[in-house]
Amino acid sequence: MLPRGLRARAVLPLALPTVLASCALGAYLSPQTALERRVNGLYEGIGVGGTGRVPYRLTLTIQQREGRATAVLVNDESRKAYAGSGTFQATGDGGALELKFFENGDQHRANLHATVIGTKVSGTLRTVLLGRELLGYVVELNKVSDSTTVPATTAPVPQPAPTPAVP
Repeated sequence: MLPRGLRARAVLPLALPTVLASCALGAYLSPQTALERRVNGLYEGIGVGGTGRVPYRLTLTIQQREGRATAVLVNDESRKAYAGSGTFQATGDGGALELKFFENGDQHRANLHATVIGTKVSGTLRTVLLGRELLGYVVELNKVSDSTTVPATTAPVPQPAPTPAVP
């Protein structure tokens, strides 16, 4: 029979491949759930309310396990952007969103009460003034991209001036 220290050294080479294989397997596991991959992304659409139709763009990221959601809402008419955070409650193929949006980090401007089903976000966006919800917009947003990065505006690229031919 081998002494205790030698037994441990003899078992280590046998256990090493198993330990290393499990590390390699963990490297291939996705950090996102299937629902997160399906829901996270860029949505565009229209809000209809008392002041008319307003185009919106929403970049949405959910964390299903924690029940949280973060978003950036852009009013494409005024070009104002609002940072939002709140809750996400998963239900089947989608879930329920409750988000609060802020301008300049500390000015509460709107609340979104919506559902996500498939590739659509539908609900009510209510403006907030002095802590109270006022005007409501019925919003219908459709997913346009799985990316959570907002595409840059397409500005014309200046062309270099042609170099004169030397005689």
